[in-house]
Amino acid sequence: MTQTVVAPKPGARTLPDFTDNPNLKIAISGTYSTGKSTTTEALSIATGIPRTHAKTSRQLLVDLVPGKTVMELNAMELVKLGLRRFEERVHNESRTTAFISDGGVFHEWVYFEARMRVGINPGAKWWFRTVKKIMGLPVKHFYQRYTDTLGDITRDRAKRIYDAYVHLPVEFDMEADGHRPVSEEFRRLSDDLLIEALDRMDIPYRVVGGPIPDRIEKIIELFGLPVVVPIPDAIAEAERRVKADLDDLKEDARFHEAQRKKSLIRQISYAFRY
Repeated sequence: MTQTVVAPKPGARTLPDFTDNPNLKIAISGTYSTGKSTTTEALSIATGIPRTHAKTSRQLLVDLVPGKTVMELNAMELVKLGLRRFEERVHNESRTTAFISDGGVFHEWVYFEARMRVGINPGAKWWFRTVKKIMGLPVKHFYQRYTDTLGDITRDRAKRIYDAYVHLPVEFDMEADGHRPVSEEFRRLSDDLLIEALDRMDIPYRVVGGPIPDRIEKIIELFGLPVVVPIPDAIAEAERRVKADLDDLKEDARFHEAQRKKSLIRQISYAFRY
């Protein structure tokens, strides 16, 4: 089993301590299939510090863009999705007391920037992605400028809001569950972009990997966090909550409508809308 890794770079800034700053605001970054939701939920339960997050894309789409999966969205629909997630993060992180953020505000920029490089529907079929790439040539410059501006805004907010970051690295292959709207290339690029952004922002951070129990213990140790619930109990409850959220979504008829196989004509119409 992978060992916990804490890898501060030479000259890395000292991490703040909860004892000295009881209003500590920590963000946990990591791309798809890094265990971010379970880790942040378990850490919140174990320490008693509230967890903040934005709803997942799948949860938001049933209201924002009914009948479509993330792999079928055009660029403007992805902008709409990203702005809604950003809005949720700003609202949920407006508290002045301590919190643990699942992701952090500049995740929305990272995923859009990765799409500008890999393709806006990286998990879709090859022909779909090819048509999208061709159709996007006339407007790609506009969306890149939007992406750059979003990056400036979200990184600036992160510098003002968070006291420190913990990054969960890509340590294993993405789950092939058919729901994640990305490719392995997209996931690895997103991971690189997250680290690059942390270095640019000069926010103190550490990279922490390994099994979830090891992660929780190490993060608690790094920041001197309190423990109000035993870690094994916190992890068990976190796993139950994450599973319950997914089960609730799968029971939503709108989710199943979006997941149904589209006709070839419908797929082509989606592909021709960048």
